[in-house]
Amino acid sequence: MSKILVYTDGGSRGNPGQSALGVYIVNEKKEKLFSTGKRLGHTTNNVAEYSAILEAFFWLMENKSNFSLDTEIYFYMDSLLAYSQLVGLFKIKNAVLRDILFEIRKKEQELGLKITYAHIRREQNKKADEMVNLALDNKL
Repeated sequence: MSKILVYTDGGSRGNPGQSALGVYIVNEKKEKLFSTGKRLGHTTNNVAEYSAILEAFFWLMENKSNFSLDTEIYFYMDSLLAYSQLVGLFKIKNAVLRDILFEIRKKEQELGLKITYAHIRREQNKKADEMVNLALDNKL
């Protein structure tokens, strides 16, 4: 069994304000497989957090043929709200977030691999956070 570790983050300068997503993906040996940061324009921090998760799924889908059937995907995020909503602890009232979550659920099904979501401290999510800030600073 192999493991893919996906670190996601979203950020907004102002909330709402200029926002970006960050994704950093490694294998179980901590070797980098992918990283990206993308500006999202004027939106909220929560939309940026969810957009980062969806962006990671796009990469996972594009690279699905490289994974064995027993590959497990672990998503790590420092947003307690996004985590709590993803695992069903909190309801999503915002229509935009509901739409993004619907897309995430579709990608989970299409990927067909075991997926686990976990909340981590911000200090443990430095690489994804760095991608957010590089995107916001136009350095990508």
